[in-house]
Amino acid sequence: MKKYKLNSNHKKIIADTLTPVSAYLKLRDLFPNSLLLESSDYDGRTNNYSYICCNPISTISIKNNDLKITYPDGKNIIKKNLKNNEIPKQIESFSKKFDCKKYKYKFITNGLFGYIAHEAVSYFEKIKLNKKKKDLEIPDIYYAVYKNIIAISLFSHEAHIFSHNFNEDDNLNQIERVLKTSKITKYNFKKSGKELSNLTDNQFIDFVNKGKKHCYRGDVFQIVLSRRFSQNFTGDEFNVYRALRSINPSPYLFFFDYGNFKIFGSSPEAQLIIENKKAEIHPIAGTFKRTGNDKKDKETAIKLSKDPKENSEHVMLVDLARNDLSRNGTNIIVEKNREIQFFSHVIHLVSKVTGKINKNSKTFQVVADTFPAGTLSGAPKHKALQLIDLYEKNARNFYGGAVGYMDFYGNFNHAIIIRSFLSKNKNLYYQAGAGIVSDSVPENELQEVYNKLGALNKALIYAEKI
Repeated sequence: MKKYKLNSNHKKIIADTLTPVSAYLKLRDLFPNSLLLESSDYDGRTNNYSYICCNPISTISIKNNDLKITYPDGKNIIKKNLKNNEIPKQIESFSKKFDCKKYKYKFITNGLFGYIAHEAVSYFEKIKLNKKKKDLEIPDIYYAVYKNIIAISLFSHEAHIFSHNFNEDDNLNQIERVLKTSKITKYNFKKSGKELSNLTDNQFIDFVNKGKKHCYRGDVFQIVLSRRFSQNFTGDEFNVYRALRSINPSPYLFFFDYGNFKIFGSSPEAQLIIENKKAEIHPIAGTFKRTGNDKKDKETAIKLSKDPKENSEHVMLVDLARNDLSRNGTNIIVEKNREIQFFSHVIHLVSKVTGKINKNSKTFQVVADTFPAGTLSGAPKHKALQLIDLYEKNARNFYGGAVGYMDFYGNFNHAIIIRSFLSKNKNLYYQAGAGIVSDSVPENELQEVYNKLGALNKALIYAEKI
């Protein structure tokens, strides 16, 4: 197999006056289609780096079983009508096409950055989706290899600049000059017109009742049905991201710019983490709204921990995570079970399920066998996905998908795309769902959707004031 040799160079600079947001604002106009990844869940020892990726040199894109690859030497490959089971192999093969220096840092220095849309499940499971639904026309899967990765430490106040070059000189000095400039170009953001939704409240309540009937009949134990909202705007949607990261700090903050569309958000939940052949899934299920009063929130958390409906839903999804990991792993353990965690607008029950990946299992096959998250589909997953496709009006596209990175050595870390926006043609699209079980109260499930959208709606308002 031909490999592309990337000549990797590295430079470390002091970054005590640099923030990830200011660095991104300095770089984005000079280097279009750049990415920003941050986290509010860090400490001095572990997860304290933010990343900016710019200058894509190779890409892989899949839509409706058609594959397109661009390589650093300008070579393009197009394959039409690939069989579903070929897709994970194609992505795994693409990730092995690159050879570059392996640094000993614990943070990200190379790899593929991108996303997997919900509809990609048709490549991973024996399921036929309705392709006549309204679609936002984005790739089902998209990854890129970037020439430049900038890792900014929020603890040691350092920035590490990497340049992975193919038959060209590095641009470390250019990146450093841009980062050290004081010039930042910012624009305003303004909502235009009213918020729209693809369902009324009554229609969503009807959804819930249909979901309950399937639970009563035993078709599923739980199903996650969602509704989409949209908001027209003028100006710069990056202000919405800035507002959201302030209002709703989360373990996964991301702004991925692909030119004609952007995906950005503040997700609390990992889709899948693989590090040194150990896999992790962190099911989040069970949601109560925060009150803004710490004492009342503690009382609410106790109620959540004892709520039969929320706990039964959570247990089902922990079992589903165990089952998903067992397809490619052993020693499956629930390391944390139903922990109470407080987020900006809601309180969640959170667990941690881990397993050791089998020696012969490939990273992207593990991804395929655990996608999408049970917390965004239901249980049993296959039947829940069929019912979601039957009832939801629009293709989910970004919603319930996954976004993040996979390095050249098989490590993988993606967030579930929730509490997130897709921006296209001056419209912002956002979506939320509710986990429906047999004893769900329809009005409560409707309120759960609005609770989950709380941070997004506040971000839209706050973004106009930045």
